[in-house]
Amino acid sequence: MIKDSYNVIGVMSGTSLDGIDLVYAIFKYQDNWSFEIIHSETVSYGATWTEKLRSLVHLDPDALETLDEAYTRYLAKIIDVFILKNNILAIDAVCSHGHTALHKPEEGLTCQIGNKPIISKLLKQTVVCDFRVQDVKLGGQGAPLVPIGDKLLFSEYEFCLNLGGFANVSMDVDSERIAYDVCPVNIVLNHYVKQLGLDYDDKGAIASSGKIHFELLDKLNQLGFYHQRHPKSLGLEWVQSHIFPLIDGCQLEINDVLNTFCEHIAIQISKEIYRKKGAFVLVTGGGAYHSFLVNRIKFHSENKLVIPDARLVEFKEALIFALIGVRRLRNEINCLKSVTGASKNHSSGMIYQP
Repeated sequence: MIKDSYNVIGVMSGTSLDGIDLVYAIFKYQDNWSFEIIHSETVSYGATWTEKLRSLVHLDPDALETLDEAYTRYLAKIIDVFILKNNILAIDAVCSHGHTALHKPEEGLTCQIGNKPIISKLLKQTVVCDFRVQDVKLGGQGAPLVPIGDKLLFSEYEFCLNLGGFANVSMDVDSERIAYDVCPVNIVLNHYVKQLGLDYDDKGAIASSGKIHFELLDKLNQLGFYHQRHPKSLGLEWVQSHIFPLIDGCQLEINDVLNTFCEHIAIQISKEIYRKKGAFVLVTGGGAYHSFLVNRIKFHSENKLVIPDARLVEFKEALIFALIGVRRLRNEINCLKSVTGASKNHSSGMIYQP
């Protein structure tokens, strides 16, 4: 039944392995969509799950199937605790992205674990999930999916920039929304900070103490992906085969690696948001807290970077996947061909009933 108000839980796990983001939000539709975040939380992965998820790309199909079952049950438990802890009674649906295990759209492959039908029975809730597979079957990249939410919820900004495991940007061009992955961010920065025994570089303090290695910077900027036209997207496999070997081959101090890679990120992002000088850019994702990186992006561009309140910085993607799920329930377009390159706009995602 089509309604004008929905109480939903949005769930997102990003490639940077920061944890599982959960939001409980109310969406209302009266000519335009509006939202209110009621509860939000990030549940960190323990050491065991972090290692399992970091090694996903090396699993054979049988091992991946086993892990998918275990992760689905684990995810259901996390969501159930969130519901109980916040005494959430009214739920139209749980809308979950899952966690990306494999993303090779050029080969027609994408896989997000945690989306097995059993999750609905475990939660005793309607669950909307597995949003990427249909798009890849229609010839699309299956990513990014968030831009539909950027367009519907944050249209006052010329650019929406997310600094998560990867940087992605979305914007309107000739009245069509376009979006694409720009470059890796936290998936690389956190990888090297972990070698110092830290989870992340707080405000970029370590990066700011390093210096640019210009030979490495030049090699990074010359990678073929940056010369491809959109639609395009990135995955962990690309980072492992293209980024890590370049960096590791230079045998640099960690602070120099971080400084150089931040410069690389800033250069690549500035190229994408430079088409409108003075434009307002909404910046979200964990990288928004990386003051050194944000300042380098400002240095290379002439736009106004807007960092919203912490709740939106941290939970915008989970919020938008909640909206994507709502639009699937309404059988409305939640995946744009102008963004992914699919053969048509479509309403994507599986709906499971308890």
